[in-house]
Amino acid sequence: MSYDHPVHVEVKSPPRFDRIQLLLRITLAVVLGWLGITGGWLACVLYALLPVVAATVISSLGSAAYTTDVGPKLWRVLVWLLQLSAYMMLLVDRFPTGGDDPVRIEIRFAEQPKTSSALLRLVTSIPSGVFLLVLWCVSSVLWLVAAGLVLLGGPMPDAILAFQRGVLRWQTRLVAYHASLIDEYPPFLFETGDGRDAVASASRAP
Repeated sequence: MSYDHPVHVEVKSPPRFDRIQLLLRITLAVVLGWLGITGGWLACVLYALLPVVAATVISSLGSAAYTTDVGPKLWRVLVWLLQLSAYMMLLVDRFPTGGDDPVRIEIRFAEQPKTSSALLRLVTSIPSGVFLLVLWCVSSVLWLVAAGLVLLGGPMPDAILAFQRGVLRWQTRLVAYHASLIDEYPPFLFETGDGRDAVASASRAP
């Protein structure tokens, strides 16, 4: 099943992952955790901040300015964070530094975002966010399995890469919606990107 969504995500994973890069990931996670910056902390900040920023800019400068000026700048920051997420999830083996990144994310921006709908996303994003939380839990377990395989020098199973791609795609679409960069609600469609898409639910939340 395919769905023409305004957010498109492509990931090019390497055939094998480097042990040194795995150790760098673990070191980075430890350092950020020591500084008080964790994935959960960042998710909570973005959840509260993105709708407020969108609503403030739209009410002050108008929807056109948000779509053409502020939105693209905000999206570049979010894309880097999503590429970093892909790196930490063991989807790619290169830290995001710009240029030809193995994680490519494209978007068709909303034309007329509104202040009221931007703030309302603090509520409407909850169903998709709850499901994403469940996916993150499964993703964490698979990460441990994948890390063990990397340490042993084995190849990454396609099933693990497929699942992690699906999590990244769900996460990206939710972030774009939550920031009022697109109007379409994230579909409850778990797309692995390998041609075998599993439908979680055909219905879409309001």
